[in-house]
Amino acid sequence: MKRNFTVRQGALDGVEAFLSVAQHRNFRKAAADLAVTPSAISQAVRTLESRLGAALFIRTTRSVGLTEVGERFLSRAKPAFEELVAASEIARDLGRRPAGLLRLAAPRAVVPILLEPLIASFCQAYPDVEVEIATGAELVDIAAEGFDAGIRLGQFIQADMIAVQLTPSLPLAVVGSPDYLYRRGRPERIDDLRHQACIRMRRSNGSIAPWSFVSGNEPVDVMVSGPFIANDMPTVLGAAVEGLGLAQVPGPVASSAVKAGKLIGVLEPFAPMMPGVYLYYPSRHQMLPKLRAFIDHVKSRPGAGNKPQ
Repeated sequence: MKRNFTVRQGALDGVEAFLSVAQHRNFRKAAADLAVTPSAISQAVRTLESRLGAALFIRTTRSVGLTEVGERFLSRAKPAFEELVAASEIARDLGRRPAGLLRLAAPRAVVPILLEPLIASFCQAYPDVEVEIATGAELVDIAAEGFDAGIRLGQFIQADMIAVQLTPSLPLAVVGSPDYLYRRGRPERIDDLRHQACIRMRRSNGSIAPWSFVSGNEPVDVMVSGPFIANDMPTVLGAAVEGLGLAQVPGPVASSAVKAGKLIGVLEPFAPMMPGVYLYYPSRHQMLPKLRAFIDHVKSRPGAGNKPQ
């Protein structure tokens, strides 16, 4: 059977007054310390004693002392209250300026081509913010898993997220190593992929992703085959560089290897455009200064912009 519970109200009422009286051993000095009237201090202490069911102070016309209950209560309440005050100060500080730990979830493929230069300049601009990047192929529930924001391709961002564009739309490129293309020949048409070894990507839901193309104005999805399957773009790209087969990856992911002559692009006339990379987060109303500073830093980059979801 489900039990009903209520939140106890006023659990800390009177504690600050008690601690001040215990420190000064004087109700008037405690009142002056807290900028309230002596009667307010007396009432707060009486209410606390009533709630605890025991006297905390021994009062005479000349002095104020602690009872045994008061001594024991002081020994536990004082450090606990000081911790609460310190916690409040930390929370207030984090709410006023960019500071603390900024946690971002991102695919591994975007880290070297996008995040590394961005993070370097951000950390220099905001030395009181620590940045943690958790990489993975699977889509992450950023709120449930304690992230401040995530980075994904636009089509994978949920409709209730706010998104900031990091890159323009990207071409999907098919690439292969010079050695592989020498051995197997260069494909000229989409249909030629039936005779090629293709490196495939397994999605986080377990399915194998088809390769996407554009023929004329029509999108075309092709289920390819090949000797190797991976679940992240860097591994797919590395396998292509080693000559295992052709790979289809976002153009910027392959650009360095293409410039270095390690990979060659093929089937360029059929390359589709895919949504760019976006930073996304749940709500402007829940945003701490550390995330606001990062978003402003992102927006200051050439070509960055907003795309409300």
